[in-house]
Amino acid sequence: MSSIKKFQVTFDCADPERVARFWCEVLGYVVPSPPEGFATWDDFNRSLPPEDQGAWFACMDPSGVGPRMYFQRVPEGKVVKNRVHLDVRVGTGLVGEERLATLEAECARLVALGAVRVRLLAADEDNESCIVMQDIEGNEFCLD
Repeated sequence: MSSIKKFQVTFDCADPERVARFWCEVLGYVVPSPPEGFATWDDFNRSLPPEDQGAWFACMDPSGVGPRMYFQRVPEGKVVKNRVHLDVRVGTGLVGEERLATLEAECARLVALGAVRVRLLAADEDNESCIVMQDIEGNEFCLD
């Protein structure tokens, strides 16, 4: 049996390009080049039937290490807590006040991009502190 080497994370959302560009800013990801034969993504979108225009968008880790992220338009809005969420690791290797200061600084940066701070989960004997947040369409994620 072969092991899986690549995977993508898929988000259902109302505005795929807006959410993708938010996550590009959060993670330092980039928008891939448009398909061959198109100078821009707008050119590509205009070539599609109206109902398919803006139906999806993607972003990727410029180093090729992290997973591709794919955002697809769905008609229904988000109604319950995510069953899967991203943990954005910004405090790795840090402890105590230095770790908390790093988390708070990153939280402030993401709030300026449109994220919402939900709550701080304080450290306990099994887990480090993390900040629970929501992206621009309400999808939960953690800063840890």
